[in-house]
Amino acid sequence: MAKVILNHLNKRYDNDYKAANDINLNIEDGDFVVLVGPSGCGKSTTLRMIAGLEEITSGELYIGERLVNKVEPVERDIAMVFQNYALYPHFSVYENMAFALRIKKMNKKEIDNKIRETAKTLELQDLLNRKPKELSGGQRQRVALGRAIVREPKVFLMDEPLSNLDAKLRVSMRSEIIKLHQRLKTTFIYVTHDQTEAMTMGSKIVVMNKGEIQQVADPVTIYEKPSNKFVASFIGSPQMNFLNATVDRIDDNLYIENDYFKYDIKHKELRTILEEKYCRSEVTIGIRPEDIEVVEEEKREFNESFNIEEKENNDENNNFPDNEALRLVGKTDVAVAEIEFVEILGSETYIHFKINNSNMICKVNGIFRGKEGQVIRVRFNFKKSHFFDKDSEIRIY
Repeated sequence: MAKVILNHLNKRYDNDYKAANDINLNIEDGDFVVLVGPSGCGKSTTLRMIAGLEEITSGELYIGERLVNKVEPVERDIAMVFQNYALYPHFSVYENMAFALRIKKMNKKEIDNKIRETAKTLELQDLLNRKPKELSGGQRQRVALGRAIVREPKVFLMDEPLSNLDAKLRVSMRSEIIKLHQRLKTTFIYVTHDQTEAMTMGSKIVVMNKGEIQQVADPVTIYEKPSNKFVASFIGSPQMNFLNATVDRIDDNLYIENDYFKYDIKHKELRTILEEKYCRSEVTIGIRPEDIEVVEEEKREFNESFNIEEKENNDENNNFPDNEALRLVGKTDVAVAEIEFVEILGSETYIHFKINNSNMICKVNGIFRGKEGQVIRVRFNFKKSHFFDKDSEIRIY
């Protein structure tokens, strides 16, 4: 096991394209760190620099106490699991798992013990004599994991290992990898574009975009306190909704308002920040789909028809738990919306709607059979809202 330290790591190509820009990251011994972001964000490039498969343009990379910038991949004591499994097609499962151990000149008995113990853990004991072409996708992925495990490396690197699997198998393999990490207690660095994988698997999430790290935190912090608008929109499914609002001061009161609401801001810290930097200017308010509800006649009608329970307003989970932190004045927090389309998932429904020219999504429990063009009324729970600078998109509060 080992710490991994990335100190001002950069990767630039001949055309001066910055694939990874000033990456600073401390990965503690035994961490399960997930690098997540859209295609082209630099996550796989960063992983490949750690693996030694991509040359570092500048910066320092440490595995344990050792500077490994110029160390060959085979000498870094890491094991990598690829998206395409990378199994030797002419080898059996047993031979695939034994290959690296034989290169190390380990004795046959020790090799056999390691393989059979690992195969039992991954439920591969009955498949050891098969060739990769005789295996399912999930079985091949387990062989790839097994080949990494038998080496007992200091660090496991995984580059989107589940992306080729079907949805049901991905869920199953996620659980297997989590259990594996808990059992081995080794450092895992995992790359994915799937934010669900990131949230469910990682003890620490690194959100990347355009070659740069946007935020490093545990999953709950990433979700509840995103550092900027990009993180807020990328983490969460469906993604966060955004509205612009104007901050204004009248006498001793500070208000934030737009076409749908007007709030008197009583929360001391938020008021201080907005008053000092944003008075008489616009800010962006983010609100998650689960914090928007359908109300009044439409809500009662579909609740009675489809047994949908109303969500309780748990103040402990609010960004502003004080009931007077944001006090509604002058307007209503209910807006008239027109349904564009509905996604029924069974246990919940995503309602895509439009207010003026803004496209938004709300998430409700159960089944809602709304139709395109239907008018509904929605309420925003702004006590769970997020505030961002409109220009820099950095989180205000």
